[in-house]
Amino acid sequence: MSEADGLRQRRPLRPRVVTDDRQIPGTKDCSSFSGRVFRVTFLMLAVSLTIPLLGAMVLLDSPIDPQPLSFKEPPRLLGVLQPNTKLRQVERLFENQLIGPESIANIGDVMFSGTADGRVIKFENGEVDTIAQFGSGPCSEVTLLLSSDTPIEGRKMSFVNDLTITRDGRKIYFTDSSSKWQRRDYLLLVMEGTDDGRLLEYDTETKEVKVLLDQLRFPNGVQLSPAEDFILVAETTMARIRRFYVSGLMKGGADLFVENLPGFPDNIRPSSSGGYWVCMATIRSTPGFSVLDFLSERPSIKRMIFKLFSQEMVMKFLPWYSLVLELSDSGAFWRSLHDPDGQAAIYVSEVHEHDRHLYLGSFKAPFLGRLSLQSV
Repeated sequence: MSEADGLRQRRPLRPRVVTDDRQIPGTKDCSSFSGRVFRVTFLMLAVSLTIPLLGAMVLLDSPIDPQPLSFKEPPRLLGVLQPNTKLRQVERLFENQLIGPESIANIGDVMFSGTADGRVIKFENGEVDTIAQFGSGPCSEVTLLLSSDTPIEGRKMSFVNDLTITRDGRKIYFTDSSSKWQRRDYLLLVMEGTDDGRLLEYDTETKEVKVLLDQLRFPNGVQLSPAEDFILVAETTMARIRRFYVSGLMKGGADLFVENLPGFPDNIRPSSSGGYWVCMATIRSTPGFSVLDFLSERPSIKRMIFKLFSQEMVMKFLPWYSLVLELSDSGAFWRSLHDPDGQAAIYVSEVHEHDRHLYLGSFKAPFLGRLSLQSV
């Protein structure tokens, strides 16, 4: 072997460097396998969720059959409608001693209310007393004036709601919100936009019942004017208040008292200023997004929602915003009281003015609200 050959054999070997981008044997196969497992798992999960959803969309019946409704753009909350927190000053009376004192009345200084569990209660001397219980037998003598099983012009009453009485006690004007839905179905009634509500008149002497207005969409609160020449009716689904004339030159006629309200009205009660208190448990936000306005022209989405979710579940998605308006005797906005997130005033259904205070009814709250007029 020559000397050159020996040198070549003894030349040191250069180290071999493995860089980060060099493929380690077997890595490619593991990565591909993990990716396939993830994709298959994701696909199976998507299919397991989609198939029942599609099945529900196709096979389940919707409890409502809504028709498209059209609304004007809600009024902006400016001027007298400017948001505030005045309703947060509400004092809670008799908390957890009652549930849903929706409507309130006074006889002298004694206050009465109906409640969500079917009671008629009396507030006197700081105590809550039950004077009648509907559904499981009365606690005191009750006189039946009119049965809901009695057809009125061919239709039974399913959701008898609010009433107002003439000073002489002869005429009782009341609303039947629907001949299809009952009180517990109020959200279905609103979402369907059913137009089978009526304003009726009951004569306590002749025992006759007459239909004054028909084809109303959720007629709710009702109130006689101080002169007893017309009746105001809150048409909740349409965010407006209608007026029906019971005397004078306009007798038998009807018109709009106020339309395009910033919320969906419930009960109407007189104010000491000569106007009316109107309350709303939810508003039509502007600027912003109003769920009910958005859905009004999309009946197919409404059907789908109630195929998949219960009323209670849908209610959780609706904003809590309590609003009280004082209207003039001609329907103009005088002032507004707000609780923007329903912290103190919950699901307000009525404002009853008495002795320089506002008493706030609710169809869900476990208390009676009270607010001093001097503070607002």
